Amino acid sequence: MKNVILYALIFSLLFNVFQYVNSTKILDAKQKEMDHVKTNLLTSRDSVAALANANYFALESDEDAQEYFYSNNLDYKKVGIKVKEDLISLNENKNGNPLVPYDPIDGKPFLINTSKTLNHRWIIAEFSNGDLWGQVLLKYFVEEGKVTQFETVETVLY
Repeated sequence: MKNVILYALIFSLLFNVFQYVNSTKILDAKQKEMDHVKTNLLTSRDSVAALANANYFALESDEDAQEYFYSNNLDYKKVGIKVKEDLISLNENKNGNPLVPYDPIDGKPFLINTSKTLNHRWIIAEFSNGDLWGQVLLKYFVEEGKVTQFETVETVLY
C-alpha cells in the first residue's frame, strides 16, 4: 500500500511538472503571437492614417468644393465623371492631348493616362508618350449642358 501511494505521489509530481512546462510554453507562444498582432495593428493604423492624409486633396473629401457644385445645382459625383470623360476624350486628337504643351516626339503623341480631381477648380494628371512621361496641373470650368473647359496651368516633363 505504501508503494502505491509513493508511486501515485511520484506520478502526480511528474504530471504537475509536465503540465507546468507545457502551460508555460503555450503562454509564451500566445504572448509572442499577441505582440506580433499588436505590432501589425499599429502598422495598419499608421497606414490608414497616411492613406487618409494622402486623400486629403480630393473632390470626394473636400466639402467646400462639393458645396460649390451643390450651390450651382450640380452633383459633384456626376461632375467628376463628366470632367474625366471630357479630359480623356481630348486624347483622340492625332497630335496628342492639346492640354499637354509638348509636340509629339519620334511620332509619339503625349496622351493623358490618369487624373485626379483635387477640388472644384483643379485637376492633376499624368501623361506620357510611351517613352517620356510627366504631370500637368489643369484648371477646369464646368457649366451644365456644355463641354468642360480646361486650361493648362503648369507641366513637368521627366
